[in-house]
Amino acid sequence: MGQSTFDDDDLFGEAAEETRAEVEEHLAAARDQLPDPDAVWETDADNVLGALNGLKSALDAGDAVDSVRSAKKAYVLGERADAFEDADDLKAEIEELESLVGDIEDAAEEVASLTGTVPAIRGALQDAADDDEAEEDEE
Repeated sequence: MGQSTFDDDDLFGEAAEETRAEVEEHLAAARDQLPDPDAVWETDADNVLGALNGLKSALDAGDAVDSVRSAKKAYVLGERADAFEDADDLKAEIEELESLVGDIEDAAEEVASLTGTVPAIRGALQDAADDDEAEEDEE
């Protein structure tokens, strides 16, 4: 039977490997949880509001946000503990996913704004057209 090792360097090495694996797992989960590119691009809606609502749903990055956050927390912990020999790849991937998730969230906010604005504009245009018709009828 092998003897357990409680050497500080060995334990630190194991912890560093586990931390790196944790970061990689969270990054993989974030990539898996990103919105489907086809769902963001394609629509079968009958009108603009339907297309906007579909896009708003497709741009939900909720779980990916949490996974990127978890990856970054584990990365920061490992980085501050100087646990990584070379973590440039992790840092770059975290930054890339942070940026992508931020872009997705920004786009979702813009689409949400449009889903409120477009029906209001349509209503105002209909009112203007009705007013114009009423004026023509009076003449």
